[in-house]
Amino acid sequence: MATTTTEKPKGGGRPPKPSSAPALSTRETLRWAWRQLTSMRTALFLLLLLAVAAIPGSLVPQRGVDAQALERYQIQHPDLAPVLDRLGFFSVYTSPWFSAVYLLLMVSLVGCILPRTLVYLRALRARPPKAPRNLERLPESRRYETDAAEDEVVAHARKVLGRGRARVDVVGSEVRAESGYLREAGNLVFHVCLVVVLVSVAAGGLLGYRGSAIVVDEGGGFSNDLTQYDEFSAGALFDTDTLPPFSLTLDDFRARFQLSGPQRGAPREFEALGRYTERPGAAEKPFDIQVNHPLDIDGTSVFIVGQGYAPVIKVTDGDGKVAFDGAVPFLPEDGTYTSTGVVKVPDAGPEQLGFQGFFLPTAISVGDDAAPISAFPGAANPNLGLFAYYGDLGLDDGDPQSVFILDKDDLTQMTNADGTPFRINLSQGQVTDLPDGRGSVEFVGLRQFVKFQFSSSPGLQIPLWATSIGVLGLIMSLSIRPRRTWLRTRREGTRTVVEVAGLDRVSRGDLGADLDEVLRELQEKHPPSVDEPDPDDAEPDAHAETDKSIDDQHEDARP
Repeated sequence: MATTTTEKPKGGGRPPKPSSAPALSTRETLRWAWRQLTSMRTALFLLLLLAVAAIPGSLVPQRGVDAQALERYQIQHPDLAPVLDRLGFFSVYTSPWFSAVYLLLMVSLVGCILPRTLVYLRALRARPPKAPRNLERLPESRRYETDAAEDEVVAHARKVLGRGRARVDVVGSEVRAESGYLREAGNLVFHVCLVVVLVSVAAGGLLGYRGSAIVVDEGGGFSNDLTQYDEFSAGALFDTDTLPPFSLTLDDFRARFQLSGPQRGAPREFEALGRYTERPGAAEKPFDIQVNHPLDIDGTSVFIVGQGYAPVIKVTDGDGKVAFDGAVPFLPEDGTYTSTGVVKVPDAGPEQLGFQGFFLPTAISVGDDAAPISAFPGAANPNLGLFAYYGDLGLDDGDPQSVFILDKDDLTQMTNADGTPFRINLSQGQVTDLPDGRGSVEFVGLRQFVKFQFSSSPGLQIPLWATSIGVLGLIMSLSIRPRRTWLRTRREGTRTVVEVAGLDRVSRGDLGADLDEVLRELQEKHPPSVDEPDPDDAEPDAHAETDKSIDDQHEDARP
């Protein structure tokens, strides 16, 4: 007999450890990475990561949404703002890291959907599987005996198990039923709609544009040209030469605020009235824009996104000429419309003039030395407060400037004789002279302005329809029960043994109740067998009665 010997390691040490698994090749590594990326777990993680990545877009101002709020934030946080800007927090939805998560999520979802769709198509063509050998080992099973013939029970069971569009096969004395095929269809519809939403939103961002402009009422106008926008952002595939050539004129703006109660000062109505033309030379049409009721012009939606006051200011320079006369929008800072603004007078002589200050629609005094405040957003007692500067405004350098920021690098603040800053405080209709004969400033009147947002997103209805259909698919996937049910019959003597069992492919708690209902319907037409009493079973009872009588007699005979 041949024997096998194992060579022991020299020195009596332990046998060498088996070598580790071979390293994956490049192709195998890529295949492994693709499987990880296209797993449902990764898709859910990326979806959660996308939601977390979108949070900064709601916490800090965005460059393409509200430039004024962004400028104020940068002024208020001079140290933090540059760091956030480098990280892309002021342009979250166009930042590289947000775009990377967005693209990975779409790839992951597509990679999940395609294989599952192929599996589902094969399952649609498949027939219900054969019953397990032992039905009693399934989570729920029932059994009873009937005097009916096997073929009668099988025929009736086919009708009972085939309700609800279940797929039923009969093989001999076995009935196989499977239902809930639409559950996976609903799941696939939901994921497909999610991809459609992601793709359509991305396409709308690439092909669309959005901008805003401030228009003063009583004849203020706007033309849909790039130079007319205060803020403008467009997708990478959008051509600014294709802007629709419409124009509009604002005739009146109505603002109504709550006058009393706990919500005093809360806005109740904003309504912009005016005229617009779709193209040069076209007939004018009236418009009435309200909150959540935009104006649609040639694929562009016009919304009201802001409102405020524009004091009409007249500036006379030191040479005695009117250097500025017009309405200047002041941006609201709080709920009482305490507003800040800047007036730049580059045509003043002998030096340029600049003014920076605030506007109060309803000014009240809170003390002798304290500055007035606004008590109500309506213009009940308008007050204009400004600080004056002279020098070089920096407009001749060619560098773009915000109309809401005053560059004070080359300006000198005007002061009183005692060296304190010269402060202008005007009510409507008042005028004040500037120090050193540099001119005068007059608060002529008050007008309102509206901040319109102009946006165009091609295919805007696609995400809405996809979301609606996706919700229906999600409801289907949560409510439909994929289930397999088997019934088997066999003949034992003069009776038919009926076995019924079920299996839920998704855990639910009503499988037993449903099987009881199936059994009840079967027994209504084919009732269970009734056992006849056995005559021999009566004799032990008679002997038992006799024995009990004898025992009772003995018990009575005892002293």
